Amino acid sequence: MLERKTYPDLPPPAGPYVHAVRSGGHLFVSGLTAFGSPAENGSTVEQLDHVYSQLARIAENEGIGLAELVKVTVLVTDCDDLEGIRRTLEKHYGGHYPASSLIRVAGLFAPALKVEVEAVMAVAE
Repeated sequence: MLERKTYPDLPPPAGPYVHAVRSGGHLFVSGLTAFGSPAENGSTVEQLDHVYSQLARIAENEGIGLAELVKVTVLVTDCDDLEGIRRTLEKHYGGHYPASSLIRVAGLFAPALKVEVEAVMAVAE
C-alpha cells in the first residue's frame, strides 16, 4: 500500500508530485531544493544546509531522524566547494552515513538553484 505525503511545514510541491511516498518500510522523498527560501540565492553549501533542514523536518514528522537515511542522491551544479559539501553532509549525518551519490549536473529547474537532494528513509511499517 502506498501513502502519498505532503508536509504542511514545507513549501508546497512546485509541480505534479508530493513531498514523499511511503511504501512498506521506506519513505521515498522527492527532490528537495532551496526554491522560494532565503537560501535560494546562496552558495552551494548554504542551499545544501537548507535542504537537509527540510529532510530533518520530514524525518521529524515521521517520528525518526536523519540516522534513518538509507540512500541519498545529491545533485549539484558546482563542485568547486567539494570540501564544504562534505563538511555539511557530515554535520547532518552525525556519523550515520547513508549510501550516497554526488552528481554534477548542468543545471536545475531554476537558474539560482545549485542543489537538489532525493532521499530514501527507513520507517516503521
